[in-house]
Amino acid sequence: MDDRTILNITGLRLVSVAGHVIVDRVDLHLQRGEVLGLIGESGAGKSTIGLASMCYARAGVHIEHGEVMLGGINIRALDAEGRRNVRGKRIAYIAQSAAAAFNPAHSLMDQVCEAPVIHGLMSRTEAEAWARQLFTSLDLPDPQNFGSRYPHQVSGGQLQRAMAAMAMSCRPDVLVLDEPTTALDVTTQIEVLILLKSLIREYRTAALYITHDLAVVAQVADRIKVLRGGKEVEEGLTDQILHNAQQDYTARLVAVRGAAANERAAAHTVKPETVLSVIDCHAYYGDFHVIKGVTLDVKKGETVAVVGESGSGKSTLARIVTGLLPPRSGQLLFRGQAMPATLKARDKELKRRMQLVYQIPDVAINPRQTLLEIIGRPVQFYFDVSRSQALRRVEELMTLVELPLDYLQRRPGQLSGGQKQRVCIARALAAQPDLIILDEPTSALDPLVAEEILKLLRRLQSELGLSYVLITHDLDVVHRIAHRTAVMLQGGFVAFDTTEAIFDGPYHPYTERLIKAVPVMRSDWLDGILALRAQTASGVRSHV
Repeated sequence: MDDRTILNITGLRLVSVAGHVIVDRVDLHLQRGEVLGLIGESGAGKSTIGLASMCYARAGVHIEHGEVMLGGINIRALDAEGRRNVRGKRIAYIAQSAAAAFNPAHSLMDQVCEAPVIHGLMSRTEAEAWARQLFTSLDLPDPQNFGSRYPHQVSGGQLQRAMAAMAMSCRPDVLVLDEPTTALDVTTQIEVLILLKSLIREYRTAALYITHDLAVVAQVADRIKVLRGGKEVEEGLTDQILHNAQQDYTARLVAVRGAAANERAAAHTVKPETVLSVIDCHAYYGDFHVIKGVTLDVKKGETVAVVGESGSGKSTLARIVTGLLPPRSGQLLFRGQAMPATLKARDKELKRRMQLVYQIPDVAINPRQTLLEIIGRPVQFYFDVSRSQALRRVEELMTLVELPLDYLQRRPGQLSGGQKQRVCIARALAAQPDLIILDEPTSALDPLVAEEILKLLRRLQSELGLSYVLITHDLDVVHRIAHRTAVMLQGGFVAFDTTEAIFDGPYHPYTERLIKAVPVMRSDWLDGILALRAQTASGVRSHV
């Protein structure tokens, strides 16, 4: 083994208690300062391999075979105490779902400082100073005081960045990055990618980058390993995988991501009937004004997208529409009738006709229930059908979202992130709603599965006349499904027009910033952004 190799995994095999092979004889190695991208469809074993690199396996799964060497130490040979001393200190993990990883009862500062203090790397004072430096680098608001907040007091994107700070707190040798930018808007995504690249270069940190977004991994990965069904399909240098894939499956992944950028929303039938109206709404978190005079309407059979940076108010707007956060002023109408501001005050029929698919499935579904219980509950609650009728309907929904019927007795912990998101979509469809609020519905999905979900959403809209409000930071998804788009900044709309008009310009300056921040599938794209920034900064200095 090369002396520069910091992580070396050979013959890795993980098996479930039922005997199902999840990862089958996978090898990988990482040198200091190197990034290996792991890509593949949902359920391919990417996250399982990432966790196994720390000698950790989820409940119901065990490492049957394989060697995990970290800096010459066989982690599998260590006892529980030895592994605890390695995790967080020498190898750290950034999970896909930050909301499920933070303790809601402790401040963000306490949780970011915990690891370096416990491992004896820093005093509490030093750890807090380092945390504030990380908060600044990650472009978090008010970095000097950001740590005093609790997880529920920040947006999903901000929480994901706080998790990155927590993982970096011990300056580990290896970072396991499990979809670290999934919850981030495109402009923040650039800053996080730049930070990750600079961290890797400065500290010679190695990284496993797990993602389904080829354009993102192309900016940071030196090599890419493609996985499917727990097995390696192909591995190569980043440019070779992107432009000269040897395997058909890899070529399909690349083709789907490349085609997305050029696709427009299909022709549609939008009826004049207005399903939802939000009129001059203002909302607050305490004294903080988060939604500022927003007016929005959605027609029958129409998709309206709301885009903007993390913290701009997108998800908060969804909470207002669904009654989870009553506006302080303004009106909410459903099919022309005044709608109670709180969910509690809305009757059963109104609740049925408006459903929500959350951004983070881990916090949206009960981990102790089976899929049959999760999806079947709204069927029985809203339609008062027999158990056999409910089962048939659940099976139909499972088929619609492409989940195997033998998964019905599984629980969420036995599913991949993408599979859990499909469960959330099936549960929303179970109520047969008129309007669905889609809060980042494909952010956790690999390109091929996301493509199928978008096709499903479009087909259901065409057949059933469904209306969607799409909350997202993925402009490719907006291109392909939204008929009109609202661009949100600091709680208000800076643009609201047909999607074609939004993307074709002329642009509001902020809209142009979002569009230019979308990564393209070229390994030198981020370096080009950095070079342009440096050139601009140099030009500014020369005129001072």
